Amino acid sequence: MRQELVHVIAGNVFAVSDAQGDIEVDPQTPVGLFALDTRFLSHWVLTIDGERINALSRDDMTYFETRFFLVPGAASHYVDADVSIIRHRSVHDCFHEKITVLNHSSQPAEFTVRMEVGSDFTDIAEIGQVRGRPVQVTADPAGNQLVLRYQRERFARQTRVQSTAFAEVDEGGMTFRIRIPPEGKWETDLHVSMTIPSENGQDMRARLRTHEQAARGGMREDLADWLGRAPQLVAERDGLEDTYRGSLADLAALRYRPFTSSGRVPVGGLPWAMGLCGRDSIIACLQTMAFTPELASATLRTLALLQGGQLDDEHDEEPGKILAQLRYGESAAFGDRPTALYYGAADTTPLFVVLLDEYERWSGDADLVRELRHPARMALDWIDEYGDLTGDGYVRYQRRNERHGAINQCWRDSPDAIVDAHGRQPAFPRATCELQGYAYDAKRRGARLAREFWGDPAYADRLEREAAALKDRFNRDFWLPHREYYALALDPYGEPVDSLSSNIGHLLWSGIVPDGRAEAVAGHLLGPRLFSGWGVRSFATGQRTYNPVGAHLGGVWPSDNALIAAGLRHYRFDVQAAQIAAGIFDMAQTLRGAVPEVIAGYDRSVTKYPVQLPSAGRPQSWSSGALLMLLGTTLGLRPTGDDLLVNPAVPEGFGGLELLDIPGRWGHSDAYARDRTTTSHPHRH
Repeated sequence: MRQELVHVIAGNVFAVSDAQGDIEVDPQTPVGLFALDTRFLSHWVLTIDGERINALSRDDMTYFETRFFLVPGAASHYVDADVSIIRHRSVHDCFHEKITVLNHSSQPAEFTVRMEVGSDFTDIAEIGQVRGRPVQVTADPAGNQLVLRYQRERFARQTRVQSTAFAEVDEGGMTFRIRIPPEGKWETDLHVSMTIPSENGQDMRARLRTHEQAARGGMREDLADWLGRAPQLVAERDGLEDTYRGSLADLAALRYRPFTSSGRVPVGGLPWAMGLCGRDSIIACLQTMAFTPELASATLRTLALLQGGQLDDEHDEEPGKILAQLRYGESAAFGDRPTALYYGAADTTPLFVVLLDEYERWSGDADLVRELRHPARMALDWIDEYGDLTGDGYVRYQRRNERHGAINQCWRDSPDAIVDAHGRQPAFPRATCELQGYAYDAKRRGARLAREFWGDPAYADRLEREAAALKDRFNRDFWLPHREYYALALDPYGEPVDSLSSNIGHLLWSGIVPDGRAEAVAGHLLGPRLFSGWGVRSFATGQRTYNPVGAHLGGVWPSDNALIAAGLRHYRFDVQAAQIAAGIFDMAQTLRGAVPEVIAGYDRSVTKYPVQLPSAGRPQSWSSGALLMLLGTTLGLRPTGDDLLVNPAVPEGFGGLELLDIPGRWGHSDAYARDRTTTSHPHRH
């Protein structure tokens, strides 16, 4: 069985090691110290007298800080060990590790402590197919430091390792020959700076060293402030408050600044998406609006700044299109992959408008709506000018970059995710059903913004007409009357892709489903083919390519389920929404720790325990955000003018819930609820 991996995170910077704190290259997993999509440490191994060390326990203090308690040698040596080691690790702009060696004997002791150091400067996109790079290593014994550097033309990355204790420095690491008095200890601080060398690189490193002195204290204060600004949850259900605070802390860990002048936005998540991902970031902001609204304004401004402005096949860019992902690694810098600025997503653009409108409804920030008028109108224009590839009025996608572009440019983005019930893949361009729901919602919301803030009632009327026409057209072409659900997609000839998927729940969330069809949709979502007991599967059982361990062909996604539950409540299917919320909360509390991106779709009656998938990242911003959205859905939180409407539908067994100091245009408000065995009525605050 694969050994547990341990991580510390600070936005775009993260370190992944084994349970002892050592870092050694794994050909399949991004183990190491990473920043800006580059691995700055690929080898970081501690030995005592030539022996590897083994873990006794670990104290995960915060998302950016952990301590390993260790002893040298094999397990048989542990009982009466005369020496133990503590590795206190933290990460922020840099990586810091304090090593403490404790002598537990009544006699002085001498040890040889060795830290092996290496870096391959691999781009995270190349994990699994690592290529050799010429790394220049400079040992500087006089400065107690080791410098590793890689340069390809103007692309340069540098790792500098410094020690506060005297070390014998060589190109493979640092050796400390130490003598510890009886019952005494020895310590050194190892500081690893990750830099992009420049003419004034020395000044940059000096600033980083000065920053180190206050970094951990500042990050603890920042985390405390973040948790303090969020609403406080008081819950009768055991463990729910801890799960809630854990999700908030995970979201704090996944914030970063894409630019020095920007606010902090959510990255996608560990380990593969530690940069700005348009879809993940927008959905995370929608999920957390009642809890951490500051994420939304920063994300909207950043995505508006990076909005597509030209036709560029290499990067799948089009005027008005909202970014899919932003990358910083070597492959992006040299165009080996089109990821420096990549626009291959058909859902981010309408969702950008949805987020802008939703943010104003919660915050009352009319200034931002006016500030982003032009980007929002460009996004709305994109829906019809570039999103409609066949002229039939539907948003479709087909990659422009045939070498490296994303094949499926929707939330189900694995290459084989769009198939019919018999496993056949449709031709391109594809129109998946949820894209039409997003476009419908964006037009309706855009109409409100145009009428109330942009002073353009004629444009508002046009958008409303277009939305109504889209709804009629969609319900004619996507509905499968004999099966009573919506097709997953249409092929370019208008033929339906007849598979049953969780995407139909997104249609409820967008409001494109007529009331008369909503009950049938809800019945499928909570029926045995889609609902596993833990949540709604992405793809229904009984179809040829259903696979319970296939991420988009049977797995259960918390982010997907959060939108579905919100959609069910929109159509007043409160019991069904509560059933989904209960399943996802049960999953999160059973697994403990960060909420995974996806779990297997096995029926709950079969497994009794959520089955995790090796490829599933955790923490993930839209998975942690999903728990918050489900909590808000359970309480029925909805802004109505300058008031907050609270209309609870609490799952049985949850008891009482109180969410205090909910931020919004009303200032701060509270919500109270009990499970549905207790009568509750909608009320305003």
